[in-house]
Amino acid sequence: MKSDLCAQLGIEFPLFAFSHCRDVVAAVSRAGGMGVFGAVMYTPEQLRTELEWIDANCGGKPYGVDLIVPTSIQRQDNAPSGTDLIGALPESHTDFVTETLAAHGVPAEGLDENRADFLNFSRNLDAAGAEAMLDVAFSFPIRLIANALGTPPAVMLERGRRAGVPVAALVGSRKHAERQVAAGVDILVAAGGEAGGHCGEISTMVLVPEVVSVAGDTPVLAAGGIVTGAQMAAAMAMGAAGAWCGSVWLTTAEAEPSEVIKQKLIAAGSGDTVRSRSRTGKTSRQLRSAWTDAWEGKGPDPLPMPFQTLVSEPALSRIEKLAAGGHEGARDLSTYWVGQGVGLMNRMSSAGAVVQEFKQDYLAAVERLNATLEE
Repeated sequence: MKSDLCAQLGIEFPLFAFSHCRDVVAAVSRAGGMGVFGAVMYTPEQLRTELEWIDANCGGKPYGVDLIVPTSIQRQDNAPSGTDLIGALPESHTDFVTETLAAHGVPAEGLDENRADFLNFSRNLDAAGAEAMLDVAFSFPIRLIANALGTPPAVMLERGRRAGVPVAALVGSRKHAERQVAAGVDILVAAGGEAGGHCGEISTMVLVPEVVSVAGDTPVLAAGGIVTGAQMAAAMAMGAAGAWCGSVWLTTAEAEPSEVIKQKLIAAGSGDTVRSRSRTGKTSRQLRSAWTDAWEGKGPDPLPMPFQTLVSEPALSRIEKLAAGGHEGARDLSTYWVGQGVGLMNRMSSAGAVVQEFKQDYLAAVERLNATLEE
């Protein structure tokens, strides 16, 4: 494919797969796209283990890493301990979780102890934790590193340049893009409001050309609701250099969600998602369920990141395990991050097959456009 970005990164097709599953990352890279491993919930040691596996199983093809690195990455000698963070959670929030679980027959005993298992996320948001994650990432032959929230700090950009690794950043508005370009980001990911996970309100169709208009020579990847090659072609017709996709991989055989979640995703329509702060404290799009309905209906105001994560994730982890075992109440509560493109995700496939389908669908869309031109 004729693409400056493909030539720069050493890939065949400008389809970028954000995934928390190492199998998906390796499979997409082998198929000619670029797998990008989402590592925000991992410890540095766990990240090293996952990247070792990806490096050994990607067939020598390029892959990347996605982190959350604070914009201000200054050393914090007095960063709060995990005990302090858990102790600061208001009873109004922990009690609401207990009540919501009880209403669906899910036991809440031991959640306080389980919260310690989710402190990796908060550690990765402080300076020492973020630097440790960067150290691990740059010790591997990654070809891309992305910052999921906010402008990458200068140290991340500098390390990327020293290593010859482009630094990407997600943006949700024209103003975000202008700040990222001024900071020196190498690739912009324009994430529209249709996206799963953290997203803004501006639709992909509007956001992509807005970001392209201020990007200059900085390549722009379109994200948000894109689950077909035809959508990718439409984004590239608006000036994008490729597509950044996350949701479409969730119903692949390799992906990390449980079978219960995968079946809920396959059955869902594009209107079955909700943007909510109830999971991380920042607005993210998820599959609507009894859990999201409870928070949106009568839940307390979500806490800022990372406190809301410590409130919600232990309960959601328990819900997922019980749902996988057939617990009906847990199944009703179970949810996952997913974009509005879920309405087009109607069957199971493999990650490699999805890449090939993207290529074929992209080509058919381009041929349809070419057919509209007079000879």
